[in-house]
Amino acid sequence: MSIASFYRDTGDRPAISFELFPPKTEKGKAAMFGHLERLLDFQPRFITCTYGAGGSTRDKTLEIVSEVKRRYNVPVASHLTLVDATQDDLRDYLAAAQRDQVDYIVALRGDPPSGRSFFQAAPGGLRYANELVALIQNEFPEFGIAVAGYPETHQESTSPDDDLINLKRKVDAGAEIVITQLFYDNEDFYRFRERCDNIGIDVPIVPGILPALSLKQVKKITRLCGSRLPEEFENRFNQHPDDASWQRQVGIEQSAHQVEDLIKHGVPGLHFYVLNKSESTTAILDSLDSLGHLSV
Repeated sequence: MSIASFYRDTGDRPAISFELFPPKTEKGKAAMFGHLERLLDFQPRFITCTYGAGGSTRDKTLEIVSEVKRRYNVPVASHLTLVDATQDDLRDYLAAAQRDQVDYIVALRGDPPSGRSFFQAAPGGLRYANELVALIQNEFPEFGIAVAGYPETHQESTSPDDDLINLKRKVDAGAEIVITQLFYDNEDFYRFRERCDNIGIDVPIVPGILPALSLKQVKKITRLCGSRLPEEFENRFNQHPDDASWQRQVGIEQSAHQVEDLIKHGVPGLHFYVLNKSESTTAILDSLDSLGHLSV
């Protein structure tokens, strides 16, 4: 099934998906699957799994998505980046994913590994995500392809317009959907969506949602990815800076407000970066369910 098909004719219920990352230990893996079982109550259309910088957990990612599919018979997507990978490395990974019946690929250039200030293609590798999309489309056409979009512009881009042109290259090469980087002001997403429409990007634009667990955590993440924190959001965290329960609740309420507004504005889906936990995302989705936004 095409990954884009999940976002057609969804009515009032957006298509839900979740992103995991490979745990470092068997205990962490068991905890992740425990959280995932709770999240599966919300009938996600697919599950994705990322991997560490430089491909440090690439094989573990394939192991996780394959096990998710075997256990739960839910469609799965593996991230794949160009970092430290030759074209043959990419083909080998895609062939292994094909054998393991992975359904989709999230095709990314990838961030420079720790210690490097800029991306450098591996000898015999690719430089841009659109080239990876083209390789998959041409040689492994059975995979549906998702790519990343940046409502607040990629940090390395020379301008918002150039960033959007790069996104269109990925879509023109065969990407079926765009999943956005996290953001905390919906107006940034709405402006991005409108600009995508104006330039002729006509695939589903799916907002990526990261429920914040604390001010410290969300500041670190937004600093790394170039997203901003609305002043009012940060001020609420600072009302009780040492109260972990308060901090978590502020993050839940912010994301719940975001997704309710996004649904009202007709987004076709919601992609949650769950950080291998379920409590915050479950609280948000339970809230939406009680309002009738997730009724099946």
